[in-house]
Amino acid sequence: MDHLWTPWRMTYLQSNVPKPEGCIFCTAASTPENDAATFILHRAQHAFIILNLYPYNNGHLMIVPFAHAASLELLPSEVLTEMMLLSNKSLAVLRQAYKPHGFNLGINIGHAAGAGVPEHVHLHIVPRWAGDNNFISTLGNTRVIPEMIQQTYERLLALWPEA
Repeated sequence: MDHLWTPWRMTYLQSNVPKPEGCIFCTAASTPENDAATFILHRAQHAFIILNLYPYNNGHLMIVPFAHAASLELLPSEVLTEMMLLSNKSLAVLRQAYKPHGFNLGINIGHAAGAGVPEHVHLHIVPRWAGDNNFISTLGNTRVIPEMIQQTYERLLALWPEA
């Protein structure tokens, strides 16, 4: 029998893990000196790109506005435009880094829609490959991510257009 080890997911899976106080995105955005520790890949004028700490697949990242807003309609057009331009850059970098077969882009607005941080809207970009849902995902409700998040960060940061 093969064993697949994903020890970093235990923190997420344990229900008694305390949530940090305040908004995780605002906290990360307020400390640019900690970008590597918080996995912020890029800062633009109105938004930033950060890796998802609990990814669905390798390369799962998020475009997050600096403005603390719960929904898209609360953001001005220049922020929305920049988020889409950052999405395009992210897709290009992810294509180069991972050669995915496709992508899911999504925004969950509100707790009922599945937002993990409902008070701060953000856009998910998830690379996808044919067959990336397998028996472990389906039966065990667990994802196997074959690359540590630090490796993902270094890989993507090296390919970022400003690198």
